[in-house]
Parts: sequence; C-alpha cells; structure tokens
Amino acid sequence: MKKPYRDLRNKMSPQAQEAAKKKTEQLLADLPLQELRQARHLSQEQLASILHVKQAAISKMEHRTDMYISTLRSFIKAMGGDLKITAQFPDGEVQINQFEQVDV
Repeated sequence: MKKPYRDLRNKMSPQAQEAAKKKTEQLLADLPLQELRQARHLSQEQLASILHVKQAAISKMEHRTDMYISTLRSFIKAMGGDLKITAQFPDGEVQINQFEQVDV
C-alpha cells in the first residue's frame, strides 16, 4: 500500500525534516544542463528553436564536459538566465567578470 510522502515526512523529527529540506535545496541548486533545461520546462526541440540549431546539437551540448563559455552563456540565456562565473576560495568568493563582454 502506498503512503503519501507528506505522511512519511510528518513522522520525521524536525531535525530530519530540516536536513531533508537542505539536501533538496542543494540537489536543486546543482544540476547538469539537461536537468536544468527540464526544470525550466523546456524540451530540446524548444531550446534548439530558440538557439536556431538542430535538436541534436542541444543533445550534444548537454552531454559535453568541456565547452566555450560563450556557448554555455548562450544556452543559459536561451533558458532565461544569466551565466555568472565565481571562483571560490577558503576565505571567500570572487565574481570573475572577464567573460561578461564576450559576444554571444
């Protein structure tokens, strides 16, 4: 017999509920491009149309581990976002602005 998730969640301690909430937020904050596109409710075909490329090009981009910053910026802009590049150090973060003037 299936149980609604809310029933299971309500049985969890407040600490466990908070830990689950934080884990969920972290998982949603760190997404591969394919999952980000899906979370934005866009199909590969829709994104391809926006970028004026074929659907196969979107599939290839989503599976690449290395690409130009301008390509990634175009992909993100097509989904309605802006690409920010941040360097993280033990003593803080630095926003890298060198690539913001790159034409896409």
